[in-house]
Amino acid sequence: MPSALQLHRITTNPNTTTNPNTTTIMVNYQKQSQTICKIPISIQVPDYILHHHTHLVGPNQCCSAVVQTIAAPVATVWSIVRRFDNPQAYKHFLKSCHMISGDGTVGSLREVQVISGLPAGYSTERLEILDDERHVLSFNIVGGDHRLKNYRSVTTLHPMACGSGTVVVESYVVDIPPGNTKEETFVFVDTIVRCNLQSLAQIAHNLAKNNYNLYENCASVT
Repeated sequence: MPSALQLHRITTNPNTTTNPNTTTIMVNYQKQSQTICKIPISIQVPDYILHHHTHLVGPNQCCSAVVQTIAAPVATVWSIVRRFDNPQAYKHFLKSCHMISGDGTVGSLREVQVISGLPAGYSTERLEILDDERHVLSFNIVGGDHRLKNYRSVTTLHPMACGSGTVVVESYVVDIPPGNTKEETFVFVDTIVRCNLQSLAQIAHNLAKNNYNLYENCASVT
């Protein structure tokens, strides 16, 4: 298997008993909760990664995180993730992307068209963070025909503690749509994020394998 995935939801209940193998920090802030995604300590997530997955979660919002390991170097995975102008490369629920403004740097706006069959038509999104040194990307949904209001996503990459693989952490916070429960929102958004990262794992793994084969062929010629 080229990858493994784990799903971790955030709780905003300060009385919740947490698993000793997870890390959760809560701070009350203006009637909201500032939480850190519950990421297994065994994965050895750096502190700066935890910092990026800290979200202010309101009473009518939910927050979650997905952790995906990928059998490919960070540089290979990042070359796919950082393309704000081409999210459909691995997000198969999207059929196209049009840049409204910007060139893929922070502040750029894009409009993505969603495939048929989902309760959405298109989404307008703004790039908030693009850190090529620490491999962090974040975007907000600022408009469109969908039910994901005030959606913010943060994706981080860092090397696995053992081997040459990559750990991808993607967290989000979003309003619970009217007429839906928190659990229904979790199921819907978690499913999309999980499928996206599984697709990313397969594509990055294949790309890394092709790059290795190309290197071996070139080395044999010389």
